Amino acid sequence: MTIAQIKEQLGLADIIRHYGLKADKHGRLRCPFHDDRTPSLQLYYKTQTAYCFSTGCRTHGRSMDVIDFIMHYEKCTKGEAIRKAEQLTGAGPVPPPSPAPGAAGERTMFLDRMFTYFKNAVHNSKPARDYLASRCIDFRKTEAGYNAGQFHHGTRKDETLIGQCLQYGLLMELGAKARTGEAAYKPFGKWCIVFALRNPVHEITGLYFRSTINDKDQRHFYLRDRSGLYPGYPDRAARRLILTESIIDAATLLEQEPIKSRYAVLSLYGANGFTEEHGTAIRGLEQLEELIFFLNGDEAGQAAVSKYGAVLRSGRPKLKITVVAVPQDEDVNSLVQGHSPEILTHLLDTRKELDFILSTDAAAGTEKPAVLPAAATAAVPSSPPEALPGLDTQNPYNLKYRGRAALYQVRGFRAEQPDSLRVTLQVIVQQPEHMPI
Repeated sequence: MTIAQIKEQLGLADIIRHYGLKADKHGRLRCPFHDDRTPSLQLYYKTQTAYCFSTGCRTHGRSMDVIDFIMHYEKCTKGEAIRKAEQLTGAGPVPPPSPAPGAAGERTMFLDRMFTYFKNAVHNSKPARDYLASRCIDFRKTEAGYNAGQFHHGTRKDETLIGQCLQYGLLMELGAKARTGEAAYKPFGKWCIVFALRNPVHEITGLYFRSTINDKDQRHFYLRDRSGLYPGYPDRAARRLILTESIIDAATLLEQEPIKSRYAVLSLYGANGFTEEHGTAIRGLEQLEELIFFLNGDEAGQAAVSKYGAVLRSGRPKLKITVVAVPQDEDVNSLVQGHSPEILTHLLDTRKELDFILSTDAAAGTEKPAVLPAAATAAVPSSPPEALPGLDTQNPYNLKYRGRAALYQVRGFRAEQPDSLRVTLQVIVQQPEHMPI
């Protein structure tokens, strides 16, 4: 049973009744997690979350769903809370066991606390909201945070917190003194959007940071001792799984309801970012019928399809492996920036199956699966609009015309659907010496 299914069947009101608690008509009650003399715990039935406004509460600053509520009430690990929640639904098999209490459990609790802080920071940061909007990501649909690098300053300063941040890599000692005479620290992933990586029981075991200010040099950061997958381990009942090249791409697909309702989605960590953890998660999908590569439209993406397609097909000859033909130099997220979101479902609907042949390993004298090189580009849309003088139509989704003064690009054009035409016109002005007088 997945986390989403548990939450669908187990409401906040069910949990409150189970523990014999009673809220007033405004949805408030005395918080059971600290000595509360006046009602400070607010229940939000619309979002199925609870929040304690008392700064003296151990849950303060964290919005709790039904599983979090059980975890704090029972004083147990998140994995144990998930199993308890599933028992309360009366449902079937329990998920895999969570890590035993100790260092691993402390790390997950710390990361959960920090990710909640980062998520709340998005609401207070216009740069974060603007960046997410520029990437067509809705933070109200997608769990994303923002790290302004201020979590250890001012009233938030706490020696225990600083110690944990140093231990797990969110802070680094500079070996110098601040103006106050205290030790100075450098925050990890400052000015970055933050996404959570999760283990098989949906606990946060890693954090991914995407820079909002540097697109030329280093943009991607993973917290030390990375583990976990995004958006998490796929539902074990998944039949069709999409692999994307980046976390931003996976988040983009999951915001499209027609895709989210039909496919499971899993992000790689770059074109060469297929890890053993990815392999373990995919091998555990016993009902998987189709694996879909939705990687970037470049040589690296095509090479990754050939490499990992053969690996994942090995030992599962009946597994159907398909590839989505992404236009040259585009990716999932850039497609929705320049086109309507329907382009994603269109490309998925026109995906092609990879062709496999048996190639002989002369050194070992054995046969191994290999992907035909042409398969990765088999689904590129054909019959582009008729070319005009000076018009580049090699990419039917990005028409280009180079004039004397500028380069003009028409993105979003789809000849097969003129009744729903919506395009983006981009004008790139050339150097002043090429401008007409």
